[in-house]
Amino acid sequence: MDESFPPLTVGGRGLYGLDGRVKVPLTLGLILTAALLPNRPGGAYLLLISALWAAALVSGVPLTRLIRRGWLAGPFGLAALPLLFTTPGTPLLTLPVGEGLTLTAAGLMRFTAVLLKAWISLQAAALLTLTTSIPAILLALRALKVPRLLLMVIALMSRYLFVFGETARQLLQAREARSSQPDPHRRTGGSLGWRARVTGGMAGSLLIRSFERAERVYAAMLARGYDGEVRALPQPDLSPDAYRILGGGAFFFLLVIAFGWLTTGGGR
Repeated sequence: MDESFPPLTVGGRGLYGLDGRVKVPLTLGLILTAALLPNRPGGAYLLLISALWAAALVSGVPLTRLIRRGWLAGPFGLAALPLLFTTPGTPLLTLPVGEGLTLTAAGLMRFTAVLLKAWISLQAAALLTLTTSIPAILLALRALKVPRLLLMVIALMSRYLFVFGETARQLLQAREARSSQPDPHRRTGGSLGWRARVTGGMAGSLLIRSFERAERVYAAMLARGYDGEVRALPQPDLSPDAYRILGGGAFFFLLVIAFGWLTTGGGR
């Protein structure tokens, strides 16, 4: 859980004080709602992002931080780029590529909707990780009957990701120690091709070291009696307030989906 800023609270409680077994289903519900909205940007997307930002403000999470993490949706935009030219509709622009690529109005709307869905979903996931610790998320996923193997992978990844980050930092430091400073007046050293070769070698070395360290860590865990089961103290039952929040969230998501389809004519 990120504690670099104090949360604002309502009635002494913000998202930080909410049970993870409530936050995780609400986050998954918001992502599912975004996926079920029509492929036409409209007011339903605005309602969804407004609710998300309101929850962030109540919890004291800076919107700029949330929005920056949402821009990781860029690769999804590249994957959805063919929709601009393959979706039938009113032609807007024809590009002289091959036999001609025709940009359509329907394709542009569908592409924008896919970007909005990815952008909103990533912000929802970011808000969850910023206001909930990894152990709390794992306990919530366990309560949702997520397979034990998947929980084990998530737990190990969250615990040892910083180790791989430190290994990458050591590789970068070693590269700087073995590389002379390129002359700014000569086109030698530091070229794009040279950087690509060095980066490729570093990536391969990091992959090999990661496999080796993973084997050592797993052997050490087995020696200490690890059997793949994440053990924790029994969790208390959810309070009536928690059930009311879950019910209210589900009702809101259904309203957003209905509003989205009604305001866009029900078409895709």
